[in-house]
Amino acid sequence: MVEPLHHAHRRKRIHQKHEPYPHPHKWKRLLDKIIYAVGIAGPLVTIPQITKIWLEKDATGVSATAWIGYTTFAVIWLFYGITHKEKPIIVTYAAVIIANSFVTVGAIIYG
Repeated sequence: MVEPLHHAHRRKRIHQKHEPYPHPHKWKRLLDKIIYAVGIAGPLVTIPQITKIWLEKDATGVSATAWIGYTTFAVIWLFYGITHKEKPIIVTYAAVIIANSFVTVGAIIYG
């Protein structure tokens, strides 16, 4: 008999000593929700920088080297998230890579 997949995942989490999700403690459950919001909001704060660079065609004062570094670190975080199958990290850093890439390319072109 094939058991439902969610039961297998629940046992795997217990075996690996992961905390349950959603967590029974209300503060940890709240933190779980906040981290998703931060994962979405984080890359959005880069939009003003992207807008300034691409609409005004001006990247004065923007360091392409720094943004290449930020993007490189985000790629490493993305690989970490994929390796550990951590959805919040995967979603966040995929979005960060996209946003940082816009700034990086704009800084190289217009800087």
